[in-house]
Parts: sequence; structure tokens; C-alpha cells
Amino acid sequence: MSQITIYHNPQCGTSRNTLELIRNSGEEPTVIEYLQTPPDRTTLVRLIKDMGIEMRALLRIKGTPYEELGLGDTSLTDDQLIDAMMAHPILINRPIVVTPLGTRLCRPSEAVLDLLPQEQRGSFVKEDGQVVIDENGRRV
Repeated sequence: MSQITIYHNPQCGTSRNTLELIRNSGEEPTVIEYLQTPPDRTTLVRLIKDMGIEMRALLRIKGTPYEELGLGDTSLTDDQLIDAMMAHPILINRPIVVTPLGTRLCRPSEAVLDLLPQEQRGSFVKEDGQVVIDENGRRV
């Protein structure tokens, strides 16, 4: 079983790039397609705590019911924000990666490089053509 887990949305380019960077290090992570299998409340709260971010920092706005649910209201409590994410997993920003070196929201995708126990095994170019790892395995 892998020591790396990615909360992944295969429709998201950042998430796909992050997954491929993990694989480029020689690891095959546990992939949780969180829209199909959302984390339970306890897990979601633990992930946020482990990332050391505010609840709001995990909320995705674009392409979600954020506005119609009134989630921009700063008087909403953390519990209310979690309730919204539980009811609408699309509100959870992605990808979240968990490794022995930490937990992080990997936006941009190359943020995952600081969490990987193994070095990159070859060059890596993002879907948009941006070179992240050169032919010598070095971060660009």
C-alpha cells in the first residue's frame, strides 16, 4: 500500500499534473476521486488541520455553488463551511496530497515536489507545456 494519497479530480488539469508528478517519482499513490468518494467529516477536518490552513482556504469558488450558497458571508462558522463541503464535495479545492512529509493543497501542481520522499525520475512537462523537471531531473 502506498504511503502517498491524493484526493483527485480527473477533470482538473492541476490534479492530473500533480498525480503524474507523483508517478514520475516512482510512486503509485492511493487515488481517491473525492467527488465519487468524499472524505468523511472527521477526515476533512483532519486534512485541513494537517495542512495548517483556514477552513476558507480549502473552499473552491469557480465552477461551484459557492455564490448561490452565500459562502462568501464571513459570519459563517467553520462548522457551517464544513457542512457545505460535505453536502457539495465540488466545493473542496484540489488536489490534496498526503505523504509521510506532510499534507498540502497542491496548487500549483509542482507544490507536490516538496512532499515527495523520492526524487523525480525524469523530465516532466505539464499539460500546458510548462517544463517543471528538466531532462536531468532538476526542478526548473
